[in-house]
Amino acid sequence: MNAPERFFLPDIQASADHRQQAINKVGVKGLRYPLALFDGLGQVQHTVAEVSMAVGLSPEVKGTHMSRFIELLEKKRPALTPERLLRMLDEMLRRLDATSGTIELAFPYFISKEAPISGVESLLDYDVRLRAEKHAGLPAELHMEIVAPVTSLCPCSKKISDYGAHNQRSHITLDVRLREPMSPDALVRLAEEEASCEVFGLLKRPDEKWVTERAYDNPKFVEDLVRDIALRLKREPRIAEWTVKSENFESIHNHSAYAEISGSNGENK
Repeated sequence: MNAPERFFLPDIQASADHRQQAINKVGVKGLRYPLALFDGLGQVQHTVAEVSMAVGLSPEVKGTHMSRFIELLEKKRPALTPERLLRMLDEMLRRLDATSGTIELAFPYFISKEAPISGVESLLDYDVRLRAEKHAGLPAELHMEIVAPVTSLCPCSKKISDYGAHNQRSHITLDVRLREPMSPDALVRLAEEEASCEVFGLLKRPDEKWVTERAYDNPKFVEDLVRDIALRLKREPRIAEWTVKSENFESIHNHSAYAEISGSNGENK
């Protein structure tokens, strides 16, 4: 028997709820989805994002419409830019009749790097997180987080040793609220420039010599890393608020060294 072309199904989510408990966030998370975005060179990069989407729910409404989040993702769109992510947030709020909400995209991001001496090129991956969010009655905000692997070398070890010094890979995390759009490349470069040395996907022997000596000539404690980066972030007009973290995976200990600084750059007048 064929199903009728038109039939009525009750909208349970839109029914009234009498418990009078507003929900801060309700939506979907852990959704993997292909993503195209512009990189720092203006080229389209393809990756796979883990997506979270949520809205605030009024106390009198029973539930949100989960399918509408997926419908929003399925809509054909050009490559992502910060402005388009904010427009996507606005569309989500309108479709779900909400005054607050969040869209978060976490994905691997690739930058082509040139070795310092040989010039060979290779890709290096970075963890990037973009978040557009809006609170009721306030303008929408755009946040970006990057995790950059770098090398750190211990100043104390260098000072007290007759030769050599212990060094290790470190992860620098920059979490910023943007006042103007920035590419992940710009934040990555800021972090790498303040490390003992940056890391590369491919190095030849002359390059290995260079990065080893570069780190040795530029020793930094975990405290030095976050302080030097904090000074750079304070001078960046495109950033409103920031947090810098560094975790050094100590090569001579079975634990990490860690430091963190947060700050704000004030609002534009």
